[in-house]
Parts: sequence; C-alpha cells; structure tokens
Amino acid sequence: MSSRALAAFVAGLRWEDLPQPVVAQACRVVLDAVGCALAAWTEDRDKARIARDIAALYPARPGAGVIGAPGLAAQPAFAALANGILVNAADNDDTHKRALLHVGSVVVPAALALAQSGRLSGRDLILSLVAGYEVAVRVGMAVMPTHYRFWHSTATNGTFGAAATAAKALGLDADGTLRALGLAGTQAAGLNTFFESGDMTKSLHPGKAALNGVLSAQLARLGMTSPPGILEHPKGYLAAFSLEPKAEALTAGLGTEWEILQNGFKFFPSILASHSPIQATLAIVRRHAVDPRRIARITNETYRTVTTHFSAKEIGSAMAARVSVPYCIAVAAVDGELGQAQFAAARIDDPLVRQVLARTEVVADDALDRLYPANFPARVTIELEDGTRLTETVMLPKGDPGAPLSDAELEAKFFGNCAGVIPDSAAAALRDAILGLPGLSSVEALAPTG
Repeated sequence: MSSRALAAFVAGLRWEDLPQPVVAQACRVVLDAVGCALAAWTEDRDKARIARDIAALYPARPGAGVIGAPGLAAQPAFAALANGILVNAADNDDTHKRALLHVGSVVVPAALALAQSGRLSGRDLILSLVAGYEVAVRVGMAVMPTHYRFWHSTATNGTFGAAATAAKALGLDADGTLRALGLAGTQAAGLNTFFESGDMTKSLHPGKAALNGVLSAQLARLGMTSPPGILEHPKGYLAAFSLEPKAEALTAGLGTEWEILQNGFKFFPSILASHSPIQATLAIVRRHAVDPRRIARITNETYRTVTTHFSAKEIGSAMAARVSVPYCIAVAAVDGELGQAQFAAARIDDPLVRQVLARTEVVADDALDRLYPANFPARVTIELEDGTRLTETVMLPKGDPGAPLSDAELEAKFFGNCAGVIPDSAAAALRDAILGLPGLSSVEALAPTG
C-alpha cells in the first residue's frame, strides 16, 4: 500500500539518512520561506495583520511564534496557519514544478510551529521538513496535471506534506503517521477560483494546509483513526482528485531520489508561469531599448495551462496582478524591470501599463505544451507600430533547478525581503541561525515566542 509505504518512510527517516546536499537545501528552503514571510509586512500589510490577529486569538505558553510579530506565542496549529499565510502573501515562495506546489509555504510553518513549541533542535526541524517535502511532492506528482483543473495543489497536496512534517516532529510511529495521513487526506481542500479574482484565499490555502497537517498529527497522537489507504483506496484521494492518477509516483525513488533537490526558488515575486515570459520580455526591451508607447502587440506563446489558469486581464488587486501573466509581461515591458514595486496600486492603474496590457495576449502552442512541465517555455514577440517584430524564447526561468539561484543570489533575495521589516544586523543573525540549523540546539530564535 502506497499510503503505508509513505508512513513507514516518514517514521523511519533518520538524520543519518540525509545526504549533505539535502540538508543544505533544507536550510535554503527555510531561509527563503522566512524571508518571504517577513516581506509580507511591507508588501501585503492587510494579509500580515490578519495572519497575526488570527494567531493571537489562540495564545499558548509555551507556544510557537508568528514571523515578524515578536512577543506573540500561539498554539502550534494557528502559528502554522499564520506563517503559511505570511510565506505566500507576496507570491515569492518556492515551487516544485512537476508537482506545481509551493512546498515551503506549507511544510516550513508546520515544522517551525512544532519545533518551537516542542523545544526541538535544528536537526529535528530539518528532518521533519524533509519528510514532509518528499511526501507532499510525491502526492502532487501522483495527481497532476488534471488535479489542477479545480484544485490548488499547495492547499490540497500540501496538506499531506504538513501532516508528514508534523508526524515526524511529534515522533509518531508508522501507524500513527499513517493515521495522520488519512486524517490529512479527508481534510484536503482549496479551489483555484482565486486566479480570476486575485483574492486572499490563495494565501489562506498554504496556511490552512499547514494547520490541517498539524491538527492531523495531533489527532493521530491522541488515537483518532482514519482510512488506512487514503491515497490508493477506490474512494480515496487519488481517485477523487485526479482524472489520470499515477499511484507509482507516490513511492518512486522514495529515500534515494530526493525531490527537495528539485526545488526552485523564485526570482520574481509573481506566479511561476510568468517568469519565463518576464525574462523574455525584459531581454527584448533592454536589448532593443523599446519605447513602450510604440508597442502595437505582445504575444506570449506558451504551454496550455497558462491560457486556462493565469491569463486574466481584469486586474483589481496586487494578487490578481501577481497571478496574471499578461499583466506581468505588460508591466515588465513598460518599466524594464519586475520587482515588488511593479505590483503597487500606482503601477497597476498606470494608463500606459493598462494600454500595453490590453495589447498583450497569451496563446497555447502545441510544441511548447509538450515540453511542459520539464520546461516552462515562453516565446514572447513584441510587435511595434512600424511593423518591427522582436522575439525571445526562454525555456527555464531563473531560479529553476536547471537555472538555479546561487547562494549569494538567494541570500540577496532574503535580505531584500527583510528590508524595512527588521534591521540589517537582525537579518544577518537570522540568516546565520537558519544556515546553521544542523548545529542549533533550539529553534526558538527563528521566530521569537515572547
């Protein structure tokens, strides 16, 4: 049974089993997630406030901290909820492309919450995080791509990863972990409706997945039962959540092929599908000094999912802009750059940006579609008013495992996310603590609990 195999893997995973590259990557995942959470306090203050205030309704001593809210200690499940919301708030969190899943925004909050409340070590945190990462991604790959028609993979498949993380942090045996996975599967939810509206449910999803994962492990520890074959049962998760489930993906390479090494870190604070076309657009406008006022048309030829999920042009919020590939292309063409500033209200409402957005189209290309998800291809053509056509193709966005961010680039992203939220000296100390997790006897310093 695949469910039982995953549970046995989680319960049996030891520190000695982790190759050094996996340990290093786990530290990078935590660094990126914590930085993204801190950025929420400047980039999406409404979500940050809501995250803090919901956690504050459930205080605990000892408890777990909310990133960027010193002095607040909450019950672990609600600290995980808050931190999941924060990590995803600015849409700058990591992605596993084949599972199409922001794993860090789910497993890091769950791992932090239980490691802090349980006074665990840095090694304990890493071990639980890696266990959750491997489970979440394999469940994701088993139900994709048809799962994505309606379901937000980070919310649904992420729930299993959070449960595995929590089960490992709580020291559950294989039977307890199996029950935690069953409880997670029956709670998994999260619809893709937000892609059109750009509402806050996109960031609620990883937080709720983290909460549900912690809750599942806590219930399992108390003795609650659940379906033992939640994934493979004829009425189980794979059958319900995918038109073409691939059960073999659940255990393929388990314990020998580490999916955390296939993690990508975002270079731009927007939906991953926008990154290749952003790079292509920036290459064109910088190389040719394009005057955006002369743009007659922009066409992004790409894989089909972009046309069905990420091509809304009615932009009424920062999140709606972040998940709109046409908007990201248009503002990149106008500004010649793409950062947090491009999602401010003034840029979203700028008349020239709106003009170029109206002239930007996304088109599915069968040949490029066949290259996805191994590649995230985009062929961008900018046509000027005089008939000039300028084209650039990008197959892998910067930050993908095939075009990875260097350690220096990832740290620069972290410090940029921290800017204006905590002092540089505090950011440096936090970086050192996270990258030094294997030698840390207590993880309390990563998000003070007061």
